[in-house]
Amino acid sequence: MKVLADYLRPKKLGDVIGQDHLIGENKILTNLVKNKKIFSMIFYGKPGIGKTSIAYAISAELGLRTKFLNATINKKEDFDTAIEEAKFYGDLILVVDEIHRMNKDKQDILLPYVENGTIILIGLTTSNPYHKINPAIRSRCQIFELHELKESDIVKVLKKATNDLENIKIDDETLEYIATLSGGDVRSALNLLEISYYSTKDYIVNIDIVKSINTKPVFFHDKNEDGHYDVLSALQKSIRGSDVDATIHYIARLIEVGDLDSIYRRLSVIAYEDIGLANPGIGPRLDAAINAAERVGLPEARIPIAEIAVEMALSPKSNSAYLALDAALNDIHKGLSTSIPKHIKNGSPLYKYPHDYPNSWVNQEYLPEKLRGSKYYIPKNNAVENNLNKVHKMMKGGK
Repeated sequence: MKVLADYLRPKKLGDVIGQDHLIGENKILTNLVKNKKIFSMIFYGKPGIGKTSIAYAISAELGLRTKFLNATINKKEDFDTAIEEAKFYGDLILVVDEIHRMNKDKQDILLPYVENGTIILIGLTTSNPYHKINPAIRSRCQIFELHELKESDIVKVLKKATNDLENIKIDDETLEYIATLSGGDVRSALNLLEISYYSTKDYIVNIDIVKSINTKPVFFHDKNEDGHYDVLSALQKSIRGSDVDATIHYIARLIEVGDLDSIYRRLSVIAYEDIGLANPGIGPRLDAAINAAERVGLPEARIPIAEIAVEMALSPKSNSAYLALDAALNDIHKGLSTSIPKHIKNGSPLYKYPHDYPNSWVNQEYLPEKLRGSKYYIPKNNAVENNLNKVHKMMKGGK
């Protein structure tokens, strides 16, 4: 028996809710379908925001032979069969879910057929393809990020779904509540609506009925539909402000919804933007914590994440390195990046090799002429940077 979420999949791109940056008048996917031309591509984004639905809609509108496989579940033989079908029929859309999990054997057999256009690959993934997908596959596909859906978009889908649930009685407040609980996941919202409908004897669905089925706390998305980014922003500001308890609170909110990828990305930014040279070892330790979390998965992943988050909150802070780079970039944008000094150009006999001098330092100019005397790096007052500056002065013969 088909579930509601599957039954209501869009039959054409015009039926897709959301993703207005890709679908609609004069938008790229709509134009590709209109021009009857499709290329290999990868859709990535959070669960339940329309990746599979868009793939179905493209296939249906173009009327091309399509095969759906899962990189985790389907074996190499299934991919061999897809290739033979593509050869026989001349072309084939191959939709691969969880493409970031596709192993090397499957990739190797697909690559030449994706390369010559026999197979049009549509990969689906919840992971950032720039981090998780093999470059050989990635380079042969156009990558499209799908945006998180607004609650108003999910309410539209739910209202449409009620037309397929006979005699259902549900008000707008309940539909909005279901949308809020979904966390931006349309499939989750439709599943909750369907089970709520069939769990009643009179098909009257209200908030109390929904609450009896789903007790998930409502906190991740707010009425302004910016909840996800607000939590990430609050996490960064808490670590930057050295508030360890607030840090753990916002980590807990992200853990509760299983959003490890957002935790990894934001902590990586914080390690170098806010802690930086004040605790330069934090970057490698964060990578080790992320690797451990990835290896064990949830719920145990929370343990290394908690430990590194506490250390980051309690670490001294410095943004001196990235401010220095931004200042240098600003000068470059102003056109101040003139010729490199002759004595440090490749192969110049005028270059003084610092290791031939005391303390491996010799007085010579390195900046372009227009930038001589520029000071980009302004150290913060912390133990690591103070020590680096002290060593630097000693190298130059200072005290």
